Amino acid sequence: MNSNTNNRRNFLKSSALIGSASLLGGRVHAAENSENGTDLWQTFSQRRSVRSYASDEVPEADILKILDAARSAPTSGNQQPWKFLVVRDKAKIKQLQEACIQNMVEKFYKPESANQTQAEFENTARERMNGYFSAPVYIVILTDNESRYPTYNHWDGPLAAGYLMLAARALGYGTVHITDSIPDEVTKKVFKITERYTRVCITPLGKPTEWPDSPPKKDLGEFIAFEML
Repeated sequence: MNSNTNNRRNFLKSSALIGSASLLGGRVHAAENSENGTDLWQTFSQRRSVRSYASDEVPEADILKILDAARSAPTSGNQQPWKFLVVRDKAKIKQLQEACIQNMVEKFYKPESANQTQAEFENTARERMNGYFSAPVYIVILTDNESRYPTYNHWDGPLAAGYLMLAARALGYGTVHITDSIPDEVTKKVFKITERYTRVCITPLGKPTEWPDSPPKKDLGEFIAFEML
């Protein structure tokens, strides 16, 4: 038997031992977390898109913990192209809401065909958006156009957003992946975000006034194909 064969066998044995230890450790941590109410599978199944928030402040330590999880997401060539803009200033949040309302007026209010005045239209829009703007914290998830592999940012960005939202749920906070309801151009204008960055989404962060029920989900079998479609 040659040395290469021996080396390969030794490598496989070592890998098996390491794998077994990792699996055992994972089971132990899963059991511990389950007892603490933070079981990974519960986090996945209980994540919800929250559109109404309590005014309770979110401690900075929790915000940093959530963002630390977000930055651990997979990334192309380990380029880590993210930037997380955290907004807690109530005046800035109000400014963003009003800018969104004015954007809606400019795009959708047509005086010649409207059955309400512009002021009434604005009030209706404000009422509809109050839930989105009730959170104490907003996080704008961005990617850096000057990253090492900028053409891969459109994959890396959503991965960080997903990790962020799961981490938030694990700590008992709600989020919602917002794109059109708080438009990209409005966000950039209000927060003075330069062209260096591309927005992935913006999410409120806070305790929900109540956790929404789970919407209907398609059967798992509808999404899976083994070997070929």
